[in-house]
Formats: sequence, structure tokens, C-alpha cells
Amino acid sequence: MITSELLHETLKDNFGFEKFRPNQEKIINSILTGKDALAIMPTGGGKSICFQLPALLLPGLTIVISPLIALMKDQVDSLKANGIEACYINSSQSSSEQQEHIENIISHKNKLVYVAPESLSYLENTFNQVTISLIAIDEAHCISSWGHDFRPAYTNLGYLKKRFPSTPILALTATADKATRQDISQQLNLTNPVISISSFDRKNLSLEVRPALDRVQQIIDFIEHKPNDCGIVYCLSRKTTEELADKLQKRGISAKAYHAGLDNNTRAKTQDEFINDDCQVVCATIAFGMGIDKSNVRWVIHYNLPKNIEGYYQEIGRAGRDGLPSETVLFESYGDVIQLQKFAAQGLNSEVQLSKLERMKQYADAVSCRRKILLSYFGEIVTENCGNCDVCKNPPAFFDGTILAQKALSAIIRLKESEALPVIVDFLRGSRNAYILEKGYENLKTYGVGTDVSWYDWNQYVIQLINQGYCEIAFHLKNQIKLTPLAHEVLFNGEKVQLTTIQKEIPDKANGKESKAIKPKKDSLFEKLRTLRYEISKRDKVPAYVIFSDAVLREIESHRPMSEEELIAIDGVGKAKLEKYGDVFIDAVIEFQKAKIVKQKKASTTYKETFKMLENGLSVEEIALQRNLGISTVMSHIAKLYEDGADIDLSNFVSTKEVQRIAKAKIFLESPTALKPYFDYFEEEISYDKIRLSLSIIAKKENI
Repeated sequence: MITSELLHETLKDNFGFEKFRPNQEKIINSILTGKDALAIMPTGGGKSICFQLPALLLPGLTIVISPLIALMKDQVDSLKANGIEACYINSSQSSSEQQEHIENIISHKNKLVYVAPESLSYLENTFNQVTISLIAIDEAHCISSWGHDFRPAYTNLGYLKKRFPSTPILALTATADKATRQDISQQLNLTNPVISISSFDRKNLSLEVRPALDRVQQIIDFIEHKPNDCGIVYCLSRKTTEELADKLQKRGISAKAYHAGLDNNTRAKTQDEFINDDCQVVCATIAFGMGIDKSNVRWVIHYNLPKNIEGYYQEIGRAGRDGLPSETVLFESYGDVIQLQKFAAQGLNSEVQLSKLERMKQYADAVSCRRKILLSYFGEIVTENCGNCDVCKNPPAFFDGTILAQKALSAIIRLKESEALPVIVDFLRGSRNAYILEKGYENLKTYGVGTDVSWYDWNQYVIQLINQGYCEIAFHLKNQIKLTPLAHEVLFNGEKVQLTTIQKEIPDKANGKESKAIKPKKDSLFEKLRTLRYEISKRDKVPAYVIFSDAVLREIESHRPMSEEELIAIDGVGKAKLEKYGDVFIDAVIEFQKAKIVKQKKASTTYKETFKMLENGLSVEEIALQRNLGISTVMSHIAKLYEDGADIDLSNFVSTKEVQRIAKAKIFLESPTALKPYFDYFEEEISYDKIRLSLSIIAKKENI
């Protein structure tokens, strides 16, 4: 019997983690007991562990069906870095390479084989010679007619259950609404699958929507504030990716274009450079990303409005897979909406796709917490605002919209939750159009209860109710509006609803606030570890994040491990990586600590010299002249001496009133670590030196 203790031991030894993420252990246990499973987990939620770990414990082979060559390679590289034998077989390999992998599969040397759905038939004879213990289908939304990235080869995977009736099948995807989940199960012929839906809440991702005004300059400003952070800019057209990449290059930013129209070698080279930290920015169509397992993408920008929320959420999910704070920005323009409407109208399931595009636009126009909107779209209802989106950070003015909400929700009930948004608004407005009269809706109670509110405003109010999770759109049922349990609280238990006044135009100016992302210092331990990781990645010819993620490097920076026992206690460090990389990273920490001690001793000496001169009555200018230092350097010495307890009267340098003003600014600016935000806040009225000294006074008072 496989116990929870054995699962945790396998998790730590092979993957370096102390505990499972939400739902991982549940999914693994269902597989180990032979049950089919459907796992809905957000990008970065740990889907791969759900099949990689049971593969180590099951007796036979695990087949992983994956849509992209890059994704297969990344996962196999990561497995091998953890000391786990795995392979992939696809069209990028020579016949001799493929034959070598097949021989290793037959001889049980490999526990996992990654294969594209198009290549399954090629391995049919091989599968006849081994025991298949598990079949994992990644990116399973591709099989669904309701999905956002339809791939024809996936539609043939329903035969697998008939071909391997006793083998559990695990379907995994990052984004799937109710209709898509049901469709996946049916298309794959899953037998009473254990459905596990993890929280879609990626708290580490900030969410922001901006008007598309001079977006190229906005993107340049954004990137220049993050010189060490890599990211992706998603564009609607191939032409835009190339034009934007060219403009970024001219500003000295390492950027490349990626789209399906480029030749295979160019695409592969761009992807490799991005994965290996040799390219900072990729400007791409949605052809890029699904196969990227890169954990240290720090931001994602959408140059154009995405065509639906599923795609948008999956794309922003490529940022911050390591759990560290990451940013997402979406630019919205009316032109994008018109173009996307044309595309959707010409495609399959045009009615559904147009409705999903409309929902995407409603998200972009929202005046309520954006995270609540995303979560409610996937059936996850939360009541608290996130505090990490642009609406929460700069909330609009709200009013008590309870009566309006009750009218709208009552109308939905009277219409038996069977009508789409336009009909509901017509019903509220007392419209006497042909459809209303044909259905006899004018005879229902609450018909026409909202004649005093314009059609446009009612439309927006109902959208706000959808965004806040009081009702939802059933896209697979001709966009019928359905109530959620929250609506019951409003209608029968007196819950209040806050709505916002309708704004009919997008603001003229984009939000000009600078990013609050913390730029790493060049001499920090994190940067030294990052450089070391990069050098090792070049030596071993693997992506840097395969060695250790940014999150692991941050933990090493925080805990400063100086022995193998201390390093393996870091989450994300397993036995294989300890053996491969432990010594060199421990040596780097020890070297950094030694250098820090030497630096502190030197600093202590120079601070003492400054203090001695102050005691002897020299002015700041005289000290700077005699010591050949800048005045700002001397002032920083004084600030540090004061914080460390030296008897210095700072009122000689900064007034009480100035300290009070800076204390208020500190609260308003949310305690920035740099001085420039204060300098800009006071419009250069207060000098950097006075700001620095004031913050020392404030810090000392806070620590008393």
C-alpha cells in the first residue's frame, strides 16, 4: 500500500518539495487507485507533479501526451535534472534517436515517455510490449469543441480508453469552464472521473488594464523599469510582433519576434534564447507560450485584447510560475474589438466565440475587482477584493445598488434563467419588441420595473453583477444568464450590493504610475546566484530555471545555507540537485558572507572616521573635502550612524516639519525602498539628502 508518508518522501527526494500544493495529493491518490481523473489547475499550479510522481511509483510506463515539442523537452530536462529517467519522441529527432528511446522504453529504463497526439500511432507496437500504467493528457482543453485552442489531433484521443480500458487516464488543463470540463470528459470517454478543480487564484499576479494610447511608449517605459526581468508581449498579428520587437531593439532592449509565419529554425532559436535567459523579451502571437515551462517570467503584456478569458488567463499564467510577484498588463482599444469580432464571426462556433469575446471586453471595462471576475468565470466565487489589481488599488466611487440588483436578479428568475443579457434588459425596460410579445413576457411580474434606467446603463449594471459573481453566463446554452448562490443572499437575506456609476468613455490618459517591482541590486546575493546559475546552465546546456527556480534562489538568499543539511531544507532542493549543484551554491553563499563581513568592517571604519570629524566640529562640506568624498556619501554616513545609535542631532540638517511631510508621504507611497519616489512626490522640492535623513529619523522612531 502506498502511504501518504511514502508520497511525501518521494516528493522531497525527487522534486525537492516538502509538501504538496492544493489537490495534488488527491489527484495522485485517485490515479494510484486506478481511477480516471480530470484536473483543472492554473498555470504554475503544479500539474506535472500529478503524473510525474505516480509514474515513479507505478510498475509500468507512463505515457504523457503533450502538444508541443518545446514543452516535452523542457519537462524531460527538468526530470533528468532531478535524476529521473524520461524521454520524448517526436518529429524533431532522427530515426536512430527515436529507436534508442524505444529500446530504453522496452527495457524499462524510462518511466515516462512524452509524445504528441499525432505520433501515438507510431508507438503502437512499442506499447504492445510494455505495461501502460498511466496515460496523462496535458493541455486537454484542446480536445473540446468549446475550448479556445482547438487542435484536430486531440479529437482522436477518445480511443485510448477503449485501447487501454484498465489504465487510468488523467486529463489536465489550466483553464476550462463548466461546458469545457464536461466536453473533455465525454470526448475522452473517461469513466466516472474524479474531477479536481484547484483554485484559479494566482495571488502573485497583479492585474492591470490600460487604454491603448501610445502603447509602444508605455511598453518601453514598463520594460526599462525592469532591466533584469524577462517577459512576453502578446500581439494579435504577426506584423505587430515584428514591428514591436524592432522598436524595442532600437531602444536597446533585447527583444525578438515569434509567430507561426517564421521558419522553424528562427522560432526554435528565439524560444531557446528566451528559455536560456539570452533574450529578455519575446513579442509573440499566441503561437508562443503553451510549450514554455520557464518559471521566471516576471511579466506578461497583452498588446491587444485577447479573444476570450480562457486564453487570457492561460497566457498571463505564464508569468510568475515560481510563485514570486509578477505583473500583467492588458491594453484595450475599440479597434481590437472590431477586428476580433470579424475573426470570431467567421470561425467555428461563431455564436459562442462572439459571446466569449464580449465577456472578455466586459472584463476589460470592469469597475470591480478583476480577480473576482476571473475566478467567477471559472466557477470560483470569492467575496473579498484582491487588493492586487488596478481597480482595487484605485477604486472607483461606489453607490448602494441593492435595489437595482434585486430588480435585475428578480427579472432573471421570472425569465426562468433562460434568456441572454439583451432580453433581460429589454424585459427590465418594458420593451414591447416582437420577441418579448411572442414569449408573453409582458404578462410576467417585474416586467418593466426598470423603465427609469437607460438600456445602456441596465446593460452595464447586469455586467457588473456578473463580474461580482451574482450571476454567470452559460455560453453553451445560448448565453443564458444563470444565478449563483450569491444572488439568493441579495434577494432573500438582505445582502447589500455595491455598484458604480456608469462611465461611457475610456479615460483620456493611461495610468502613469511607475511599477513597484523591486529591481535587484547588482551586488546582491540573489544576483550573484543568478549569474552562477546562468554559467552552470551554459555548461550543462539546460535552461537556467531547470537548475533552480528564482523562488529557490530567493530562499537561498534569505536563509544563507552553508551546509548540505541547510541547503536541502530549502523547498525545491532534492537529493539529485543537492548532489549536482550543492557544493558550488554553498561555496557561493560562504564567499558572499565573507565578502559582506569584510565590507561591513570597511564601512564601519569609514563611518567612524566621519563621526570623529563631526565631533571635532567639521561641517559636512569640510568632511567631504578632506576625505575626498561626495556630500551625499557623507550624508549617508550620518544617516547610518544615527540609525546605529550615534549621538547626532539631525535637526541641524532637516527640520521637524520636513520630517513630518516625509512621514506622510511614506504612508501615501506605501513605503518605497528607493528615494526617487519621494523626490518625485515632492516635485524635487526636498533634496535626496533630507529625504534620506528623515527616513532614518522615522525608522528609528518606529523601532523604539
